[in-house]
Amino acid sequence: MDARSGVGEARARGRDAPPRRRPESGDSYYGALDLGTNNCRLLIAAPSPAGFVVTDAFSRIVRLGEGLSGSGFLSEPAMKRTIDALRICANKLAWHRVGHRRLVATEACRTAANGEAFIARVRDEVGLDLEIIGREMEAKLAAVGAEPLLERAARDALIFDIGGGSTELMWLEAREGKHEIVAWISLAAGVVTVSERFGGVDVDRPKYEAMREYLRPMIAAFADRVRSTTSGSSLPAHLLGTSGTVTTIAGVQLSLRRYDRARVDGCWLAQEDIAKVCSELLEMSYAERMDNPCIGRDRADLVLAGCAILEEICAAFPAPRIRVADRGLREGILTLMMKTDGTYGSRP
Repeated sequence: MDARSGVGEARARGRDAPPRRRPESGDSYYGALDLGTNNCRLLIAAPSPAGFVVTDAFSRIVRLGEGLSGSGFLSEPAMKRTIDALRICANKLAWHRVGHRRLVATEACRTAANGEAFIARVRDEVGLDLEIIGREMEAKLAAVGAEPLLERAARDALIFDIGGGSTELMWLEAREGKHEIVAWISLAAGVVTVSERFGGVDVDRPKYEAMREYLRPMIAAFADRVRSTTSGSSLPAHLLGTSGTVTTIAGVQLSLRRYDRARVDGCWLAQEDIAKVCSELLEMSYAERMDNPCIGRDRADLVLAGCAILEEICAAFPAPRIRVADRGLREGILTLMMKTDGTYGSRP
């Protein structure tokens, strides 16, 4: 991916209005939308010699899956919030005249009894055709999106994506000059579902340990499978994390006064740094977490659930360091579309 893409997204983050100058043609533009349990994210990009360059981006926490784990249904307030965000995405796609697009929905729409009905509602009210993808495809797209940050010389690696409603783990091994997924799992546990199960506002040490104990057998079972079916070890050359959890922890560890994608994407964290930040966040009050510029009000009740998932991943796969990726499904979608069209890495 072009280095300028990080700048483009940083400038576009949180911006609702389209740019003033209307593009002359959208034939070369690609759009990727990822509607998850917690976030609605859009990237619009064009091919470039280094991969692709981001033209516009949008990200909003919508909490589509709020209350889903208890009721089994998407709630009306959550659907309304999400439709409002999707209207902004639709306007951006129309403004840039995006000719190539893939718009996906993940865990919340997969598991909700009214998930398919919500997709139909989006089509009727917003004009966007969303595709509910399976867990295997979600894992593949996350891996493709984050793969440029894998060390080329690494014999193997674990890519993980801690989402709102699910967590994907992908074990990759180097084969014939490239990394391939040889084992994967999608766990029905994400920051929203875990925080709703245990509480996310007032989290003390016993509650945090209960989160970890709940997650431990799920993640340990996958580590056992990796040991038995691959190279015989669950100690990867390094971990690569793509999620709001790891980017938040990186921002806190770097003591950023405001989130800075250019400093976070691609940075490295030692396991001891992760443990230290998680411990510090656990000692904070809910108000203090809200006041942290890298957490904020929208993530203050979710971040400790993410920490619990991350620490259990680190315990099961004790690599000395983790690389942080502020990229994921959207980048994977764009990469696959452009490679299929033969435009990835080409001149605009």
